[in-house]
Amino acid sequence: MKRQRIVVLGGGISGYGSAILAKKVGHDVFLSDAGTISELYRERLEQWGVEYEQGGHSMDKILSATEVIKSPGIPDKAPVVVALREKGIAVISEMEFAARYMGKAKTICITGSNGKTTTTSLIYKILSDAGYNVALGGNIGESFAYSVATAQYDWYVLELSSFQLDGMFDFRANIAVLMNITPDHLDRYNYCFQNYIDSKMRITRNQNSRDCFIYSADDQIITQELEKHPLRSRELPFMARTAVASGAGDACLSGSLFTARVGSSEVEIDTDKMQIKGLHNAYDAMAAALAALAAGVEPEKVAQSIYSFSPVEHRLEPVAEIDGVLYINDSKATNVDSVWYALESMTRPTVWIAGGTDKGNDYTPLVKFAKEKVHTLICMGLDNNKLQTSFEGIVPNIISTDSLDSAMRAAVSAAKSGDAVLLSPACASFDLFKNYCQRGELFKEWVNQNVK
Repeated sequence: MKRQRIVVLGGGISGYGSAILAKKVGHDVFLSDAGTISELYRERLEQWGVEYEQGGHSMDKILSATEVIKSPGIPDKAPVVVALREKGIAVISEMEFAARYMGKAKTICITGSNGKTTTTSLIYKILSDAGYNVALGGNIGESFAYSVATAQYDWYVLELSSFQLDGMFDFRANIAVLMNITPDHLDRYNYCFQNYIDSKMRITRNQNSRDCFIYSADDQIITQELEKHPLRSRELPFMARTAVASGAGDACLSGSLFTARVGSSEVEIDTDKMQIKGLHNAYDAMAAALAALAAGVEPEKVAQSIYSFSPVEHRLEPVAEIDGVLYINDSKATNVDSVWYALESMTRPTVWIAGGTDKGNDYTPLVKFAKEKVHTLICMGLDNNKLQTSFEGIVPNIISTDSLDSAMRAAVSAAKSGDAVLLSPACASFDLFKNYCQRGELFKEWVNQNVK
């Protein structure tokens, strides 16, 4: 490929990996980060001889690019991105760039408003347990681009956000998985739900008749989109509430059992025997089973891996049970739909900790479960007005706090033996924390250090 001037915006896990891959394949590379690049990533960039800057953008260097790889956290309305678009310089994602150099490897790509991390992790475990030469990347695991630069794999299991999908044009998923589409990140999509829907449906872009599209047939948004835009790929629906026939295969939950079938390959799973509980995890397991069968994994190996799979960190993660109170870390629930599944799965009276940076949330879908299961709502954020107003008269006890410490002290005071304290924020973490991971880690740390 012709030597190009590649500029990478952002020096996080996506950016540093992209820069190293671009350098390895012979491009002229410059990485720019308006913030601070971690010591580990700086060391790796220097080892590879990548020119970089931090603490600001040198626009003359950036605007000299042939092509720009943008990290997903940088919005399109950022001045540097606006300037690039005005000049007609192509802006792509790490996924688009790395896929050019992955050779004959195949991809399983997972997206959705909720459930994608658990599903991605489960698919990776199934393939890894089955002896596949597989890498984990995208939103979790190592940088996809760094894996392509430093090793050779036969399969890549990639969790993709809508922001990553927005920067993918020629990329093609061999097996695409779409868990669901519910309103999220609308602040990045001009508060237009259809814009966000269009972004998620890009997971099917460029697929052909040899590829598979796995999706929730219970999700009306997805089924409506498929009616408007029929696909060429083989459709593999999974469902618990509807019945959709597919000659290529499907998965259907009945009671506690589901059967997943792809072609002549079939596996039956008893969800009561899974370590991950709740309807949302049954959906995740159905999608993962279909993806693994589509990738050629033997049914008995699919079952073994699903039954041995443990909960993902920060997603309905049990932290401790102290004096009869169960503390649950669901920090990854950054939107209303995620919290819906969390509250749906609660079997104890609940103290619910929520709040943070609101993304245009409509809390109406949570009212039913909040009324049935939550006796105390603790709002944790710098602006709790919308959250408080939404649940007044629904949850008996609502407490406003502006820090993790004050929220946790209120939770401990409100919780009785037999209760659950659930951190399931429904909001982004950026008002008080760096990200949802830090929020979850600090929650766990507080419980372990302060609850006796």
